[in-house]
Amino acid sequence: MDVLRRSSAFASEVLDVFDRSLTERELVSQSKALCRDYILSRLHQNGLGWSKTEVDFSPSSNAALAEASLVLVCLGDELECIQPGLYRNVARQLNISVAMESMVSDAFLGVATEIFSAGITWGKVVSMYAVAGALAVDCVRYGHPTTVHILVDSLGQFVRKFLVPWLKRRGGWMEITKCVVRLDLSPQRFWLFSILESLKYFLTTLYVCIMKEQ
Repeated sequence: MDVLRRSSAFASEVLDVFDRSLTERELVSQSKALCRDYILSRLHQNGLGWSKTEVDFSPSSNAALAEASLVLVCLGDELECIQPGLYRNVARQLNISVAMESMVSDAFLGVATEIFSAGITWGKVVSMYAVAGALAVDCVRYGHPTTVHILVDSLGQFVRKFLVPWLKRRGGWMEITKCVVRLDLSPQRFWLFSILESLKYFLTTLYVCIMKEQ
């Protein structure tokens, strides 16, 4: 019993170190940087390179986040491959105008809230980024690239309000790299269960949003 108590105390001390070493500002800043990287990836995939738009993003230069960013994009690719139609024309599915910044922000925050309504997992985190990336593509494609900045800020706002404690408990973003096991970043099998869970919540959100417009 004494051993268990000492072990528990040690784990608590380690957790406290993680909590102190990662500030809210740092985690939000990292989350927004990852969002910009994710959006750049999606814009390039859709032939909408950032240099051709007013988005004015450049890839993150933070070496510590590089691996987490690569994994996030990889898992986002896997998510979209499983259900390609779900993350295309999201603005149309949500029945919103990308010309209205407040509408895009509210829609994104609404979807994110629904995704995490039953708890937080890495699968749901990636799903949130996939939604942001899809909406960013819609914004740029239909001539409103500056609205992309609103999406990044909205994601940062959501992370600050709901995800910071969860990220702190995991020591930050590097834990997402545990979702892959090979150098080619192919996902582990358990990732599929998280994917399916995220898809379920996103589909429910779309249905609710669409029904509200009827």
